[in-house]
Amino acid sequence: MVSRYSLTRHCEEGWWSSSPACSSRDVSRPARRSNLLVIFLLIFLIGCNPASPSPTPVPVIQTPQLTDAPTTAPDYVARIRNAQYQLGLSDSLRIVQLVDGKFEEGAPGGVNYVSVIVLDFLARGDLNGDGVDEIAMAVAENYGGTGVFVFIAVYADINGELVFQTSTLVDDRPSINALSIANGEVFLDAITHGADDPFCCPTLRNERHYRLINNQLQLADYVTFTPDGRPRTITIESPVNGGEVFSSVQIKGNVAIAPFENNLAYRIYDVGGVELSAGAVAVTAPDLGAPGTFDSIINLGGLLSGSTIRIEIQDISAADGSLFAMDSVELVVK
Repeated sequence: MVSRYSLTRHCEEGWWSSSPACSSRDVSRPARRSNLLVIFLLIFLIGCNPASPSPTPVPVIQTPQLTDAPTTAPDYVARIRNAQYQLGLSDSLRIVQLVDGKFEEGAPGGVNYVSVIVLDFLARGDLNGDGVDEIAMAVAENYGGTGVFVFIAVYADINGELVFQTSTLVDDRPSINALSIANGEVFLDAITHGADDPFCCPTLRNERHYRLINNQLQLADYVTFTPDGRPRTITIESPVNGGEVFSSVQIKGNVAIAPFENNLAYRIYDVGGVELSAGAVAVTAPDLGAPGTFDSIINLGGLLSGSTIRIEIQDISAADGSLFAMDSVELVVK
C-alpha cells in the first residue's frame, strides 16, 4: 500500500503521472500552489513593464543668448565733447566750453539764446602732414530761431590738449550722411539746400573734400548728383597738386557730364582766398551732357615767384549760378 505522502511525492516527481491516483484531489494541491505562484510572478512582471515602451525624450539643447558686446568710444571722443569751441555765427570772436557735447545759454527763443550740440559725426586723421592726427567733427549752432547751422570744426592735439583750429559752414539744417578723413582731406557726404529748396527740406545730395591750408578749411572738390543719380564730377589730371608752374599753366582733365554750352569756369586764388583772376575753359564732348575732356592754357599774369596759388575748375549752373561741380589744384609759381 502506498502512503499518501509517497503517492504525492511520486506524482510531483512525475513517476506515475499517468496513474489515476495522481489526479486525485489530495495530490493536486501542491500543483495548484505552483500555478498560483507562476500567475503571481506574471502579474508582477507585467506591472513592472509597460505594454509599450515609452518614447525616448529628445534632449533639449540650450542655445546661448547672444548680446552685443559693449563698445568703448575712443578717448578723443570724450575729450572733444568737453573741449572749447569757437562759435561760427557769432558777430565777434567767442569761445564756449562744451560739457558732454553741449553748450546752452539763455532761454529758448530769447534774444541772447545760444545752443551748441556736437553731432554724432567725428573723424580722425592727419590733415597737415605733421604726423599728428587732427580731429574733425560736425557741430550744430542755434540762436533761438528755426535755423540750425551745421559746421565742420577741426581740432589739433597740442601737448595732449584738443585745441580748436577752424570751422566752415555746411548749411542750415542739412542732413549729414558721412564724415571721414583720408589722404590728408576731410570728406563729407551730405544733403543740402538746392536753389529752389524750402528751408525745411534740403534735397541736393553732394560730396566734397576739404583741405586744411594755413589753418583754414578750403573746399578741394565738390560733386552733385543728377535726379537719376549720376554724379557731376570734374577731375584735373594735370598739373598735379603741389606742382610748380611759371607764367602760365596747362590745365587738362575730364568731366562726367558736359556743362551747358560746353564751357567750364576757372578761378585763381591766393593763399588767403582772394580771387586773382577768372575765365572760361572749353570742353570737348560728343553730345550734350555726355562725358568730355578739357585742355587749356591759363595765363597767370605777373604773379610773384614763390607764390602759392589755388586754381579751381568749376561747372556753374546757367539758371541760378549755383555750383554743380568743382575740382582744384594748388601750385607754386616759380
